[in-house]
Amino acid sequence: MKLLKKMRDRIRNRLASFLIRTRLAVCNNRGDGFVGEGLKILISVVIGALLLAGLYALFNGKILPALSTKIDGLFNYSGS
Repeated sequence: MKLLKKMRDRIRNRLASFLIRTRLAVCNNRGDGFVGEGLKILISVVIGALLLAGLYALFNGKILPALSTKIDGLFNYSGS
């Protein structure tokens, strides 16, 4: 009988300890800053990638062809 009482008390104490630790973990907001910082970094990386892609498209589509045409015109100068 004493053995069953000890086991019951041990289980009750472990369950109470588990519930206390669980409640503390749920109520803890210690890591909230990390989520915000990670989100800021992710947003800045995405915006930087979009900016680089836009510049790449602009240079390949508009600036470099016009520049190469002007350079060809300079070298094909007939002097008239």
